[in-house]
Amino acid sequence: MNESLEAVATTQAPAALGAYSQGVKANGFVFVSGQLGIDPSTGELAGATAGEQAAQALKNIKNILDAAGSSLDKVVRATIYMKNVDDFHEVDTVYAQTFTGSVKPARVAFGGNNIPKGALVEIDAIAVQ
Repeated sequence: MNESLEAVATTQAPAALGAYSQGVKANGFVFVSGQLGIDPSTGELAGATAGEQAAQALKNIKNILDAAGSSLDKVVRATIYMKNVDDFHEVDTVYAQTFTGSVKPARVAFGGNNIPKGALVEIDAIAVQ
């Protein structure tokens, strides 16, 4: 059993806001930390709506997975945290445009969250390598 851990980092996603890695490779999986809808080129939220922020968060996840040698089509699990559960349909629409394969990732989504930087959405993911 290979128990080595490897941090994943890319400038194509926002730097971690705290004491954590953007992603970690372990035992054939890539664990991507929760991503806000922050544009890495500006350091600011990529829009005022939950849909715009979700699109950027998913782009950040894609870039971290790419840096890890994985991809969005290898995501097996995602969690979506929303400030307001009423944004679910808007966020789900963006999510469905991102995950278009025949096997969609398993997922949890819930609202009522206070998210750093005043964000409306945060998304994390687990993928195979």
